[in-house]
Amino acid sequence: MSTLQEKLASAIKLRETEKHEEARKLLTELHSEFPEDAQVNYQCAWIHDLLGLEREAIPFYEKAIQIGLSDDDLKSALLGMGSTYRCIGEYQKSIDIFQHALALFPNSHEFNVFLAMAYYNVSEHSKAMELLLNSLVDTSNDEGILRYLRAIRFYSDKLDQIW
Repeated sequence: MSTLQEKLASAIKLRETEKHEEARKLLTELHSEFPEDAQVNYQCAWIHDLLGLEREAIPFYEKAIQIGLSDDDLKSALLGMGSTYRCIGEYQKSIDIFQHALALFPNSHEFNVFLAMAYYNVSEHSKAMELLLNSLVDTSNDEGILRYLRAIRFYSDKLDQIW
């Protein structure tokens, strides 16, 4: 009989080779056997999300995060869960998750981008643009962006202001 780690590796391989339903079946079986394993829950969330089963993914994300994940997996799970909530119209939950993720991982600009999308969904367009513009300035190597870095940053929170 295979170990949990071997079975998880097999499920991940199935997912990576686009055998998503097979991966889901194996992960669902693993979850029945190991419902308190963070990685099993995390992988179940991922495959459900990948298959467009967002609502089914959420409890797996929540359980994986509650049990505890490594920093890289936690970042990915928070991003997946926040994005999933946004996709199903639970915008405030999405915003809360991305804000929490930014408190834990302040230099992870991907959370700013996804938070900006959620702000857009609740008509907080100024906040969304400010986040995007500052992330652009903070992460770009583009010569033109760098040339106007100070101006972009200055105007990022003044887009509605008329001079």
